[in-house]
Amino acid sequence: MSGFDVVILAVVLVLTVVVLGAVLLGVRTLRRFGAAPAPEDPAFIAEKDRQEQSLAALRTAADEANSTIDVAKSAAAAARAEAAAAKAEAKAARAEARRVLDDARAEADTVLERAHKQAEADAEQLRATARRSGEREVAVLAATTREQAAEVERRAARMDERERLHTEEVERLAERERQLTAASAALSAREAALAQREAELAEAEEQRRRELERIAGLTADAARAELIEAIEVQAKREAALLVRDIESEARGTAEQRARHIVVDAIQRVASEQTAESVVSVLHLPGDEMKGRIIGREGRNIRAFESVTGVNLIIDDTPEAVLLSCFDPVRREVGRLTLEKLVLDGRIHPHRIEEVYDQARHEVDQLCQRAAEDALVEVGITEIHPELVTLLGRLRYRTSYGQNVLKHLVETAHIAGIMAAELRLDVPIIKRSAFLHDIGKALTHEVEGSHAIIGADLARKYGESEDVVHAIEAHHNEVPPQTIEAVLTQASDACSGGRPGARRESLEAYVKRLERIEEIAAGKLGVEKVFAMQAGREIRVMVKPDDVDDIGAAVLARDVAKQIEEELTYPGQIRVTVVRESRVTEIAR
Repeated sequence: MSGFDVVILAVVLVLTVVVLGAVLLGVRTLRRFGAAPAPEDPAFIAEKDRQEQSLAALRTAADEANSTIDVAKSAAAAARAEAAAAKAEAKAARAEARRVLDDARAEADTVLERAHKQAEADAEQLRATARRSGEREVAVLAATTREQAAEVERRAARMDERERLHTEEVERLAERERQLTAASAALSAREAALAQREAELAEAEEQRRRELERIAGLTADAARAELIEAIEVQAKREAALLVRDIESEARGTAEQRARHIVVDAIQRVASEQTAESVVSVLHLPGDEMKGRIIGREGRNIRAFESVTGVNLIIDDTPEAVLLSCFDPVRREVGRLTLEKLVLDGRIHPHRIEEVYDQARHEVDQLCQRAAEDALVEVGITEIHPELVTLLGRLRYRTSYGQNVLKHLVETAHIAGIMAAELRLDVPIIKRSAFLHDIGKALTHEVEGSHAIIGADLARKYGESEDVVHAIEAHHNEVPPQTIEAVLTQASDACSGGRPGARRESLEAYVKRLERIEEIAAGKLGVEKVFAMQAGREIRVMVKPDDVDDIGAAVLARDVAKQIEEELTYPGQIRVTVVRESRVTEIAR
């Protein structure tokens, strides 16, 4: 009920009370008239007139009240109609408001659902990004862990090898000390026996000399002088004739014989000429494959390089990528891995690791097969399995463009032919020549020259001392003492120096020799410089007044260090500083 309805109702109630009060008053007046005195009383008449006027006034007021009530009722009816209309409008407004509210709720639900979906999509993207970041970090950590583990294993292997060498050296020294002790005791006994025998011989010689002096009538000194003079003249004449004949025969046959042996050995080998590099090229079916190799944000190429250890170079070269690595075996494994990934089409970090394991196993099998084929070709049967594995790794190792495994086969054939011509032990010489570069399989893992490394390996795996000595002496790290070592040096030089065997041209070779001599000649106090043994040794003659003994040692070290920094060359270069001391006096 509205406020207007309450006011109308209050007015109606007030008017009703007034009308009831007037009616009650009229009734009371009428009763009073029934008990009033006779009409003829003027006071009564006046009172009655007054009462009638009051009643008429009351009736008039009642009529006005009724009319007012009617008006009020009409107003109330109008108010009720307006209230009903207002209620209808309010109901319609509430319905419209409810409809608008429902629409707003529906739209809010739609917006909320879209917001939920967008939030879920953003969350999924964030989770994918976090997962990729985690995979990259895990891959980096795994690669770092593998590298550290490999480094620890290499250090442990080097420590074990050094400890083993130290133990062997101690054992050799102890054995040599025992031998020296025994030899010293034997020499002492022999010296005592020789001293006694010399005393006996001296006494017998004295008796024979006295007897000869008595028979010849000459003293021992005079007879000795005559005999020595006669024998000396005759010996000088015969020696001169013999020397002349020997020198003539040697000059006539030695050079020809040596040239015939070397040329015949090289001609009978007739091996192929090879040239290899440290960069592999892989051809792609199309340039779009480069993007798949790189991967999203470069994750594939980073995973490939961390797993294989090979640098992948992708440039503007059409339909080709480059693989670069100093280790030829690792480079071949990387090339085979990338080739399999390109053929398969599925390139992602996990797939790269799987294919890398397969490629590494295949390369190991190829190396093993290549080593076995080389052993069959050379004719060597009994050899340690670890040496066979190391020989297989040389299938992908090159020296100035020459394949090392083929170089070993060629060197073994040349050495065998030379040994057969000289009627020497062919199997042991071929074995020495075939194993002389075995140390190159570990030059990236063990410090030192490949000759010393190879000798240690051969000694470790049960090769004879003749083979070990030939390996360690083929680059003069140790002076050669046996015919096997000399023939290994000769066959190695023939194989590496034949035309087309190695990439270095004559011009580059001459420039390298000239630069070596320039480096040494530029030092203070140097008088003459000579490059010897095809550039493997350099002799430096110094002025004795300008350079003392300590200065000569410093000069040799400086020249060797500058050659290492400026030049690239195979093997080693020995620097020898010669300082001649002269003392001159004048007799007047």
